[in-house]
Amino acid sequence: MMEYGLAYYDNMLRQYSQTAEGICLIRWRFVSQIQPRTVLDYGSGVGWFRAFAPPKVECDTYDIMPVPQTGIIRKKYDLITFWDSLEHLPHHEYVRLFEMTDAVALTIPIKPEGEPLETWKHWKPHEHVWLPDEEELTETFAAFGFRLKDHNRNECPPRVDIHSFLFVRGK
Repeated sequence: MMEYGLAYYDNMLRQYSQTAEGICLIRWRFVSQIQPRTVLDYGSGVGWFRAFAPPKVECDTYDIMPVPQTGIIRKKYDLITFWDSLEHLPHHEYVRLFEMTDAVALTIPIKPEGEPLETWKHWKPHEHVWLPDEEELTETFAAFGFRLKDHNRNECPPRVDIHSFLFVRGK
């Protein structure tokens, strides 16, 4: 099992700080189509997404790492994000959060058709507990009343096989 302690936190700060702003700006553009005012970044890591939040957007953060975070402080959010985190969570953990929002944005590894699972770079059986394909992901969200609003197959190079999804509640 992956250890998300202070060493992991320190590595995230050092290794990803140079690309964090670019990735976060891409993600904020992606979710801007629903104009969220309150956001929960679930699995926020070191907090880059919140650090680059647009003015007038209140972004709360939650992570299992011992990092500075706001925690889940509202009963309802316009948007909950799972950037590189949904694949790490057991089903019961994210389902309870769906009741707190009408929109969910996420990035998740999607295995290319024909790629053997055992040799795929995102196959991490002790870290990733759920690796759905596009259809399974969309069906899972539909079962909770969400529809797919947008899907980006290449979040940003060089993030191979990482897809972005935006789901909204309703028809």
